[in-house]
Amino acid sequence: YPIVKKMAADAGLGMEDLMSNAFEIKKIKLTYYVSDIVGMPTLKDIVKELASPGRDPRKEFQAFSFDDTIHDIKDLVPGMRVPGIVTNVTAFGAFVDIGVHQDGLVHISQMADRFVKDPNEIVLVRQTIMATILEVDVKRKRISLSMKEKEILS
Repeated sequence: YPIVKKMAADAGLGMEDLMSNAFEIKKIKLTYYVSDIVGMPTLKDIVKELASPGRDPRKEFQAFSFDDTIHDIKDLVPGMRVPGIVTNVTAFGAFVDIGVHQDGLVHISQMADRFVKDPNEIVLVRQTIMATILEVDVKRKRISLSMKEKEILS
């Protein structure tokens, strides 16, 4: 950031030196750097980052992986719990990729333990979910899934 270079120069330091000097960071008068382009909230974020350089401010990322014991639709058994990724949301439910080259369907009636008027209230495309296999029709390549909590217990 050019603004950080200016902060470091005003403190008589290089950028690296500023980033490793908590005392100098605390001395920065943010009001001096407020402009039409950079506001106080942004400046506070910059100073916060200077105090902990290299830290990723995003939430911790959780990597997704399919169940590595399942490779084909024939590997599916009713009652199995499987991770999946929502690929499409329709008026009647959601299609979910569970890693078997055939998406399963979570019908709207199987999305929650309560009445669901609109599947978009429950899931989004690319959302990861856990689902229970209800039925598998290998011949017709149909997989019926449930997201209901009670399916876990039964």
